[in-house]
Amino acid sequence: MKQRIAVEIISFLFILLFLYASLSKLLDYQKFSAQIGQSPLLTGFGNTIPGLVIGSEIMVSFLLAIPRFRLIALFIALCLMVMFTAYIVAILNFSTYIPCSCGGVLEKLGWRDHVVFNAVFIFLSLIGVLLQFKLQESKKNDPASINRI
Repeated sequence: MKQRIAVEIISFLFILLFLYASLSKLLDYQKFSAQIGQSPLLTGFGNTIPGLVIGSEIMVSFLLAIPRFRLIALFIALCLMVMFTAYIVAILNFSTYIPCSCGGVLEKLGWRDHVVFNAVFIFLSLIGVLLQFKLQESKKNDPASINRI
């Protein structure tokens, strides 16, 4: 029961994070798209990346809300957070120009704070993946609960 509650809380936090982030990017799409286009690491992908990022964040949010898809959604959330963090670390270490393409409150974070914030969510997603996997494995071994996954 505690594992299920922990997975629900982690999923809810990711839904909040990704829907908030995608909504703030959508509300100022021009700015977000321009900042992505100015990134020295994403040169040439400025037209594609904004839609992919926003679409991915929204898709994962919806998948997290459906228990049947939660394990894969948590894994995708982990991958997204690792990619976002790797991008930040790369831009901090290999670029003289650092465009901030985050939106809303996250835009106010310093770069180190942003890396720490992302690391916390990477850790949460790892916990969520492990717990959800355990829950699904225990359901497979319990015929009485096969329909409650």
